[in-house]
Amino acid sequence: MAEVPMSTVVKDRIRTAARQLGAADPVAYVGSVLDRAFPLPLGDDRYAANWLAPGTAPFEPSYSESEPGALRFTVEPLGPGASPVSRRDEATRRWFDERSEEWRGLHGIGSMAYGAWFGSAYDRDGLAATKVYYELSPCNFGSLPPRLASMARAAAQEMPSLIPVFTSISCRRHGGAQRVTFLHAGPLRVKDLEPLLTRLQLSHHLPALLQIVGVTMGGRFELPGESVLLSLGESPEGPEVRLEILLGRVPDLPPQFLDLLALSLSERPQHLMGLVRWLRAFTPQNYSLPGDFSVMSVRVTPQRPASVSLYLRPIEFEVGAPRVAIPA
Repeated sequence: MAEVPMSTVVKDRIRTAARQLGAADPVAYVGSVLDRAFPLPLGDDRYAANWLAPGTAPFEPSYSESEPGALRFTVEPLGPGASPVSRRDEATRRWFDERSEEWRGLHGIGSMAYGAWFGSAYDRDGLAATKVYYELSPCNFGSLPPRLASMARAAAQEMPSLIPVFTSISCRRHGGAQRVTFLHAGPLRVKDLEPLLTRLQLSHHLPALLQIVGVTMGGRFELPGESVLLSLGESPEGPEVRLEILLGRVPDLPPQFLDLLALSLSERPQHLMGLVRWLRAFTPQNYSLPGDFSVMSVRVTPQRPASVSLYLRPIEFEVGAPRVAIPA
């Protein structure tokens, strides 16, 4: 009897999660993408060699305070062994043709490691958003839209330790957006963000950033080298900054991290309940938690309060020794 491909298990999990979250069935939209991404059996060691979630299958669900009822996940397109160029083309299939033209060109191919990732989000009405993450290198940094490029240059001036790693292009029902994401090469004190936040007229959010990081990290305000990503983009109300902490690179992460995160959300009970529902939706039977948490992201824009996102390595899809992933 032939072994069941992992795509079947992934589709079962997201169907179950969709029912619990009250979202539309994603398989109707991306079933074929999942079939091509996970053709091997569940637990096959070859899934571990990926850039999205090294050590586990490249399927990363996430919770966002800004979309508490949405089912969101990202995958690395095609199965193990696919080329970066093939993954980039697969991720772009049918999406973003005009905006993504620069990133589908031939320049920079020789240096690509993974090519692209594909993400999507679903709510009660169906497909709410799609997103492609394109690998970014200095040779194509100038291809960013002018205002985003200006923000990126401002960030590089204020924080010389930033290294560009990818750009993401998203499409929603009523518009689209693009972000650029940097890796911070050295240790980062959260307060070191103040000059950049001031330049982008976001400094009024620094106390909230300090509070969220301080609470969830057990009282620490300095993060180790290469444990922080900084994403810049434009929201309808102005500049957007996301501080993303790679939890696997924080050696003394508090064991009660999830409880501390819940504490930081206690003043927003509806969002806390949304997180609880999301955790239940991705927790297999007979387990107390859905898996390890890979990334915590804090987003600020000019008019909205700081909001948290959490990214997951599902326990049922672990296939090798845990490693460190870059979030999507």
